[in-house]
Amino acid sequence: MGLQIAERWFERQRIDDDITLIWEPHVIPLMRCNIWHLRGRDRDLLVDTGMGVVSLRAATADLLDKPVTAAATHAHADHIGAHHEFAECLIHRLEAPDLEQPERLTSLYLDDPDFVAYLQTSGYGAEMNQCLITALPHEGYEPGAYELKGASVNRIVEEGDVVALGDRRLEVLHLPGHSPGSIGLWEAETGILFSGDCVYDGPLLDGLSDSNVAHYIESMKRLRALPVSVVHAGHDPSFGRPCLIELCDTYLAKNDR
Repeated sequence: MGLQIAERWFERQRIDDDITLIWEPHVIPLMRCNIWHLRGRDRDLLVDTGMGVVSLRAATADLLDKPVTAAATHAHADHIGAHHEFAECLIHRLEAPDLEQPERLTSLYLDDPDFVAYLQTSGYGAEMNQCLITALPHEGYEPGAYELKGASVNRIVEEGDVVALGDRRLEVLHLPGHSPGSIGLWEAETGILFSGDCVYDGPLLDGLSDSNVAHYIESMKRLRALPVSVVHAGHDPSFGRPCLIELCDTYLAKNDR
């Protein structure tokens, strides 16, 4: 393939004193998940963990100076790749089996023509046999030998549960549509929402094998009414309430017939 060796696999940006964005710049945009680190007084939170190509735990060792909960907004491969590295994993009941025993993914090449066709109609420039990474993490790495590993789930959450970090409390919002057990994590005190893939400022995917448009519509209506100050999403840049309303209205105008 002729891919170059990456100097480093992860990049990060400090958003404020407590929130750091971590991402994998050498993963293609389709699969480039936002990994959020939220610092608490007694416990830290990681929201999603990326593809698992390189150890996230090792790369964030300087950030993780206390116990950490690895939360999965849903169980798609680009969000759970490094969950197996963490002792406490949190996910919605409907997605727990897929985190513990994920659908077998043993390659970083797109090899499903129907999936590729769907991505193309959704606004992504996908091609058959496209590699999901644009550089190698180290010499000798073989993208075709990638393996998505399962994680031990020790906290199953439902709508209304609270994730407590000592000085911060985040409420679990069940936001199905993109997947059956998609969740958001909502901090009412600050107006911060970690939305996963329910909403982000890019092409939203509601035609996957586990998606449900009717459920997505209800989730969008719910999010539109939420008094958010900022959305830290599963992909693409963060945004405020005006953009959230625009994204919800666009989706509803297209689908709520």
